[in-house]
Amino acid sequence: MTDCCSDKECAIEALRARQGATLKIVLVINAVMFVVELTSGLLARSTALLSDSLDNLGDALTYGLSLYAVSRGARSKAKVALFKGGLIMAAGLFVLGQVLYGVLHPGVPVFETMGIVGLVALAANATCLALLWKHRTEDVNMSSVWECSRNDIASNISVFVAAGAVWLTQSGWPDLVVGFALACLLLRSAMIVSARALRELRGSALKAA
Repeated sequence: MTDCCSDKECAIEALRARQGATLKIVLVINAVMFVVELTSGLLARSTALLSDSLDNLGDALTYGLSLYAVSRGARSKAKVALFKGGLIMAAGLFVLGQVLYGVLHPGVPVFETMGIVGLVALAANATCLALLWKHRTEDVNMSSVWECSRNDIASNISVFVAAGAVWLTQSGWPDLVVGFALACLLLRSAMIVSARALRELRGSALKAA
């Protein structure tokens, strides 16, 4: 009798189990960092930290949706990825709103809090990136997750750089500039994820025809 582990179906189930375990871990990490960065951003009056916290919230929601999609077919995964693209787009637009508010109501954020929390967030997201590395090319669902995680690293480094610039200039403008850059990064990621999902949906429709 053929060993189950040599069957394609069994291999797919094993892959789904590995993906699900990884997504649960990164979901918890991002949920915790959302709370930490949101609280710190409000206390430090930092647009960059608030933007990064929103990114973590979006990621936590994204990973939750990805867990749902793990056991679904290619078309369902593409639909979930398209929805994730919409979430990322909404986050980017919200950050742009925060930047505009900061321009109209200027202030100097607490750079010490920005630097410390930025480093903690960088360590947390580097862990997520390492965990997701092996899944990045498995399917459209996991590739969209990888895209989110890679953006997080850039965001964390930007927050840390902004903290140093705020310290040097004693101005809130570096914080706003980084917030604007993070918004652009989110919007770019949203377009990439959505375009990939739409290609997958068109491919599925052609196969079904």
